Amino acid sequence: MSGVSRLQYTTESRLIRVMCSGRVDLAFVFRAFLKGTDGVFIGGCRLNECNYDTHGNYHALNMVLLAKRIMEHIGLSPERLRVEFMSSGDGIRFAEVMSEFGRKVKELGPLGQGEGLDEGILKSKLAEITRLIPYIKMAKKEKLGSRLSNPERYADLFTRDEIDRLLREVTSYYIDPAKCQACMLCARRCPAEAIISVKNQIHVIDQEKCIKCGTCFEVCPDRFGAVKEISGVTVPPPIPEGERTVVRKK
Repeated sequence: MSGVSRLQYTTESRLIRVMCSGRVDLAFVFRAFLKGTDGVFIGGCRLNECNYDTHGNYHALNMVLLAKRIMEHIGLSPERLRVEFMSSGDGIRFAEVMSEFGRKVKELGPLGQGEGLDEGILKSKLAEITRLIPYIKMAKKEKLGSRLSNPERYADLFTRDEIDRLLREVTSYYIDPAKCQACMLCARRCPAEAIISVKNQIHVIDQEKCIKCGTCFEVCPDRFGAVKEISGVTVPPPIPEGERTVVRKK
């Protein structure tokens, strides 16, 4: 049992159902907030009682713990996101939890307004976080796969300093024009179609589209080594179109 819902101040609610709580991606949560959702609830099977033996509910738990830290980073109350684990027979508990969560979201007020955030700035922050989700998931892959049996450890899985540093020191990727041989491997594999590629011309990464997943870095042939990781400094500007003709290496 799982879902992402928009909580309104009436008896109406909208629920998106998916098969397993482990399939609720970090992107689903932040896209919901980006669209103006005031609260997101995720319900899953009881921990250690997975119906599919995949224990996706642990992934859901870790994802929520990570999302809450990111929400704190951008100024949103983490109480707008809640995860609970129960069985299909816990109808009364489910009703109680949803009523309690609904009251909490109503108390918090409309998204951003309750936190005193400018609507335009908040949307910009949420859009940037949504774009960086592949990078965030890759950087925290090991922790997202954890199985925390002790609730007392939940708060320590992701720390505020850790997330602040992660989002402050985002890794960017740049194609060195002196090394690119226009093999087009990076362009073919880029999931965001963020690489401008033309036959026999040096490739360029569109930094506005780049999701920081590192795929281009991984697939660039070692003999070229054209894709560079950059952190903490400004990405060099792309070379002019008229100067992108590749000079082949012998």
